Amino acid sequence: MGRDVGRDRVVVIGAGVGGLVAATLLAAQGLDVTVVEKEPAPGGKMREVAIGDTRQDAGPTVFTMRPILEDIFARAGTSLASHLTLRPCATLARHAWSDTERLDLFADIERSADAIGDFAGADAAAGYRRFCADAGRIFRTLDAPFMQAASPGFGTMISIAGVGGMLDLLRTRPFITLWSALGGYFRDPRLRQLFGRYSTYCGSDPFRATATLMLVAHVEQEGVWLVEGGMHRVARALEAVATGHGARFRYGVAADGIRLERGRVAGVGLADGDVLPADHVVVNADVGALAAGRFGAAVARAVPAVPPAARSLSALTWSVLAETEGFPLLRHTVFFSDDYAAEFRDIFQGGRLPANPTVYVCAHDRGDTEPAGPIGAERMLVLVNAPATGDGHDFPAEEIERCATRTFGLLERCGLRATLAAERTVVTTPKDFDRMFPTTGGALYGRASHGWRASFQRPPGRTRIPGLYLAGGSAHPGPGVPMAALSGRLAVECLLADLGGRSWASTVPSRATAIPGGMSTP
Repeated sequence: MGRDVGRDRVVVIGAGVGGLVAATLLAAQGLDVTVVEKEPAPGGKMREVAIGDTRQDAGPTVFTMRPILEDIFARAGTSLASHLTLRPCATLARHAWSDTERLDLFADIERSADAIGDFAGADAAAGYRRFCADAGRIFRTLDAPFMQAASPGFGTMISIAGVGGMLDLLRTRPFITLWSALGGYFRDPRLRQLFGRYSTYCGSDPFRATATLMLVAHVEQEGVWLVEGGMHRVARALEAVATGHGARFRYGVAADGIRLERGRVAGVGLADGDVLPADHVVVNADVGALAAGRFGAAVARAVPAVPPAARSLSALTWSVLAETEGFPLLRHTVFFSDDYAAEFRDIFQGGRLPANPTVYVCAHDRGDTEPAGPIGAERMLVLVNAPATGDGHDFPAEEIERCATRTFGLLERCGLRATLAAERTVVTTPKDFDRMFPTTGGALYGRASHGWRASFQRPPGRTRIPGLYLAGGSAHPGPGVPMAALSGRLAVECLLADLGGRSWASTVPSRATAIPGGMSTP
């Protein structure tokens, strides 16, 4: 007989996306859920910053893999459409190398192929079509046996895929680098740059990351959406559903210890001296923090440590309110460096800010078409990749200024002029990210995906300590909003299975209510 789950107490440490999903689903199943978050608001890396009387996203800016969130909301007895307004992007992103070299990618593969053909020739267009077909095949091959599996490994993958699927698994190209694989599709180095950038979506170096990451291209082609009100609304929507099912949130207080009794979870100590009894704990923090003893020596053995050399990328960002002119920005625009290999050598081998950074700009007040820009100042996130050395390097003002000169100099060479003011600029360095996400050095994606073993080194949702579970982008299946959300769901599946084989309730009480203001998908 399973235990009466209505009496089981769960503490979720961290209100990032993985923790929010876990809290939502567990509360919907009738468990007693408390979420502890050291910051004043939910979201984790999906955070906002305030500039003057405006607020803007300062974390993830792309909403993909919509069915994962739709499934989570449905399991909680509601719908995504009841809480968020989403608009599909026809143009995925604009890319620039100079003031004359520009290329847009579209959700429609043939439209992108035509654009690539105009940009780099018919062979490049044909290569793109082959690339898309292979990216889709890799995604479909790995979806069930890896991404959706609670404890992935070769044995698990083979049992799910079957013996006949072994050849398909080998065709996911785990033993060659992304950069090498791209050479088989594109002779134009600019296109290798563009599609090599997909490795940075999980914080990795395209010259060392596995070619399996081609699947990211398929994820984007399946749909990119703009979230009305910004990505932070996703966190608020999950918070609202969890609260509607009875979950409690305690903000502004850190968890500083997980208590064990007779070898299993018994409670969580808080920095304010309070202790929350718990039958289960879901840790939605970087796994490195757990291994480093941030939650007590007793649970440090639950996961292996992440050595600094294995860390993923960090970032240096400028959240600005600025007047712009010149370059026709879209919501998502990438400005490429003229020496891509040197950029990643600087970061991963030199441990320094790149001398020639690639720059990502999210223009929050623009859409995916090309109307005139906003009148007056617009909200923008400007981001360059950086080393995850924030726990040992201070990033002094003069170093940041040098990188800013290079960053905004590239934008100007491509035709974009932005008028910045210190009082309307918020700079975030790897040291700041390490302060927000301790023991990471500022790494934003957990372990880098360098080599075929890396993906299997992310710990699964169930740990070796009874009652202790993991969620978040540093755990399986990996970083990014949809994968972090999926990690929360997988952790819940493990927890429910451990409660005597309990599965999802056939009927979830529909206690969750829509966010005030009633948003719906048109």
